[in-house]
Amino acid sequence: MSVLRRGSTSPRGAATVVHTEASPYGSRRLVVETDDTVTAAYLKDSRDAVIGAVWIAGHRVAPSELDRSRLDAGRPPALPASHVRHPGGRASLDAETLEVVWFEEGDGVALLDSGEPLCVIPGWSDMARGIPGYSQEVIEQSPFAFPLDDEIKEFGPRIERAREHWSRCRTEGSWADFQQSVLGHLLQRLGPGGHYWHDVGRQLPGGRGGALPTVGVSERPARGDREFTVLSTVGMSRQRMPTVELYEDDVAPHGRIELAVATSLPSQRAGSIFPWLSQYPWRSVTWFAAGDVVKWYHESHTFPLSNGASPWEGVLLLEDPSRLDGPAAPGLSGLQVGGDPVRWLWLVPISGEEHRYAKSEGSDALVRRLAEQGRSWIVT
Repeated sequence: MSVLRRGSTSPRGAATVVHTEASPYGSRRLVVETDDTVTAAYLKDSRDAVIGAVWIAGHRVAPSELDRSRLDAGRPPALPASHVRHPGGRASLDAETLEVVWFEEGDGVALLDSGEPLCVIPGWSDMARGIPGYSQEVIEQSPFAFPLDDEIKEFGPRIERAREHWSRCRTEGSWADFQQSVLGHLLQRLGPGGHYWHDVGRQLPGGRGGALPTVGVSERPARGDREFTVLSTVGMSRQRMPTVELYEDDVAPHGRIELAVATSLPSQRAGSIFPWLSQYPWRSVTWFAAGDVVKWYHESHTFPLSNGASPWEGVLLLEDPSRLDGPAAPGLSGLQVGGDPVRWLWLVPISGEEHRYAKSEGSDALVRRLAEQGRSWIVT
């Protein structure tokens, strides 16, 4: 579906923006446009490229066949009467009655009119592959919209869960309650805490102060039975990561994580790895899984886990650190958020060559190679 021509109070036939809203994570934006004949919605990325789109409604008498002249002019078509619920045309949308509900993950969105679902653009919508969103006004599938009625049993509860999630996030004291639940879990598993860094996402160069997710970092200093300090994020698991449903049938076991690093480096220095990683899934609209490798975004000499001699340029994420050399890792399982288990992924620094090797041969091959080399999961 081609993007409508932009405009505000434009001449008849040009596109007018009915509503636009950015996701709470700032990585996606919904734009609803109309030209008085057709209204459509577009899901755009941070570069203003269209990721997903959906035909919402026609406002004139529907033609008997698809109106290709509008397509040729770069506009969404007037769908044929056989494909729409109101072939006589639907009244124009009222911006005052519209509500945007972003999915918890931030990769999909629903548009409601007077509280009723009007359209949904899920995370798997991909106009490059001819997969549009879902429209309540559509009754037959086309490259421009799928019938929302076909999937409302799935989307309806999901929209309500999303509304509840954001309502909970806006409730006073909600963050403090969540924070204490994670800190209490870390206390049980790792002992008393040391320093705590608040809202580390603000520390990124050009940081989007206040952008979600809110993430802190907790220090658990070395103690009698542990010669290393553990630094853990606190807040990533408050929301599911984006795009997991594209790869896993059951999102629950994979959607929520926290990150940790075991180290003898100064905590403040080692902890400066987290502003980059803690918002990465939502900023880049992706997810972290065990075995993933992530390349550092800046020059290698600025990498926080370097000790001055090691050529580290990224990290390997391990759920089971015992695959590498070193003492037994503390067990961090047992926390649940929203009924989902939270997994902790441990950071192991890797070189640029090791990052390329993992991309070429797979992360299991890299882990085996590091194990053969005697590489420890403890960052020293």
